[in-house]
Amino acid sequence: MPKQAETRPAPRRRTPTLKRPSRNRRIVQILLVLLASIIIVDGLVGDRGLLAMLRARHEYDELAASVSRQRAENARLRDQARRLREDPGAIEEIARRELGLIKAGERVFIVKDIPPAKTSR
Repeated sequence: MPKQAETRPAPRRRTPTLKRPSRNRRIVQILLVLLASIIIVDGLVGDRGLLAMLRARHEYDELAASVSRQRAENARLRDQARRLREDPGAIEEIARRELGLIKAGERVFIVKDIPPAKTSR
């Protein structure tokens, strides 16, 4: 005997209905957005935020440059002190330049700058 095809009615598909989020769920979503916003703002402008880090980096760069300049100045002064201890010519040069001293038997010529003559037209 042939089997009879059973006819079953097709299952009904439910049409999706858009449910409005419940009030509690909506409040939780708003609180999460606010919390995320607060965290982002704090990350940007807080005590350890991005702006503070950029300020600290800038200050570090300035201080590193200052330390470098001070080290160069110290090296120059150390070299000058060594020359003054070891080189009599360096002492003589400073005595002539800063104190205006001369050796015995030398003549000093003082040359003054004369302003240019005015030409009449």
